Order: sequence, then structure tokens, then C-alpha cells
Amino acid sequence: MTKMYDTDRGAEELSRRRGEETVTLEWLAVRLGEFVNMNPEFETAIDRLATWLARNDELDD
Repeated sequence: MTKMYDTDRGAEELSRRRGEETVTLEWLAVRLGEFVNMNPEFETAIDRLATWLARNDELDD
């Protein structure tokens, strides 16, 4: 069996470590931009995630 590290489950780690915090979408957008600046190879994935989050309420209509 392969040992699973926190970095293998980023969303779960985020929820566990910071799940009680309240943040704004502006804060999230800035952090995503910082991440892309440090890791440009992830720009497409981050852009798709941000677009999906921005339009997610359209799915409820």
C-alpha cells in the first residue's frame, strides 16, 4: 500500500487546516495569481478552476 501524504490530497488538507477561516473571493483570486506567478506551468489549470468558480452559480439556474 502506498502511503498518502498531505500534499497528495490538497483540498482535504486545505479544509482540515483552514476550514474554519473566512476569506473573500478577492483574497482567493490574489492567491491564485501568486501561485501562477510562481508556477506558470499551472496557468491553464488555475484559469479553468477560476472560471469554473466564477460561473458555478450558473449551474444552479
